Amino acid sequence: MLDVGGLEMERMSGGCQCGRVRFTADVEPGDAYACHCGMCRKATGGAWAALVGVEMDSIRWDGKPDWHQSSAIAHRPFCSHCGTPLGFAYLEDMSRIDLTIGSFDEPARFRPGKNFAVETMLPDWADITHLPGQRSDENVDFVRRWHEAGVEPAG
Repeated sequence: MLDVGGLEMERMSGGCQCGRVRFTADVEPGDAYACHCGMCRKATGGAWAALVGVEMDSIRWDGKPDWHQSSAIAHRPFCSHCGTPLGFAYLEDMSRIDLTIGSFDEPARFRPGKNFAVETMLPDWADITHLPGQRSDENVDFVRRWHEAGVEPAG
């Protein structure tokens, strides 16, 4: 834990799927949020985007991300090799950036604290905990495909 201005920050690492872009950043894991805006849905391909805001000067990039200006007010870092979306930042304020939770090496350490853009939330995707679940290692075809590729299944 790092004490930054009274906040309990953690230095955490992450990166894209292929490993070309890596980063470390000082984050507050309890300050994550779900963004339901249409731009974040399109950028991540998900029903909503899981993000955490960090100070830009706390990030150390190992391999520079590519940037896409996704709207008149924002741009988004990503890896042009594998397509991983890495975050979101306003054009007018490059002092902060919101990084995608899924791009961190230990995403389970984050806790969502709020929803943003709730007016565009997809209600059927707001709570899916009641749906039946299946572990990836219980899916015979999934496991077979990984074994035929000569590696252990990646979950």
